[in-house]
Amino acid sequence: MIDRKQDVPEFDRYAPAYAELLDDPIRNRFVRDPLHFHRRKWVVIQSLFKRFGIQASSQRWLDVGCGQGELLSLGGSSFASAVGCDPSANMLRPDASFRTVLQPSLVELPFESGSLDFVTAVCVYHHVHGDARELLTNEIRRVLRPGGLCCIFEHNPWNPVTQTIVKRCAVDVDAELLTVGTARRMLGRSDFRIRRTEYFLYLPESLFPSLGAAEKLLSRVPLGGQYALLAQKP
Repeated sequence: MIDRKQDVPEFDRYAPAYAELLDDPIRNRFVRDPLHFHRRKWVVIQSLFKRFGIQASSQRWLDVGCGQGELLSLGGSSFASAVGCDPSANMLRPDASFRTVLQPSLVELPFESGSLDFVTAVCVYHHVHGDARELLTNEIRRVLRPGGLCCIFEHNPWNPVTQTIVKRCAVDVDAELLTVGTARRMLGRSDFRIRRTEYFLYLPESLFPSLGAAEKLLSRVPLGGQYALLAQKP
């Protein structure tokens, strides 16, 4: 079910051909199935929950900037509730198996204060610029309950392959990649406590089934294609 409030054109122009716009020969050599990127993020979330003793079944999850909702499709059924929001009406899927809500703007989340336990923002912040980053972070903090967790996933600008793919990608023409240091300071200004940083996407899809354990050993080495930054509201 989609709750429509106010159309915002962010990403609307990309939605009809979104998959084609992401197509890139370098990216395609790394993965054959684009869902691999979302599966890896779900694995990271599961690992973080296990590390901190969190049961997903007790958590109310919001995925900010959910787009077409691939991550929610993979993990949403494990949570007490799962909802996605996005400022682009055309990216939201009317046939989604989970609830989706249209954001009034890039920096507004249409949820009550303290109503959520876990918020993710997957490759969202590199499309958010200037003061809007702090406004969005403050909104995430607002909707989280005290002690709730925020997990930001972002492209790692220290990875040269990531840099190349982003520069070639039509939907990333406005991208401003965040280093982990930038993301940590941004969260700190909104009074979040950093709990864990993990790097991932070192291996191509074909090697991950057999060498995934080795990639996990590299999770603290800042060279993976992407990173996850887990932070907690006081």
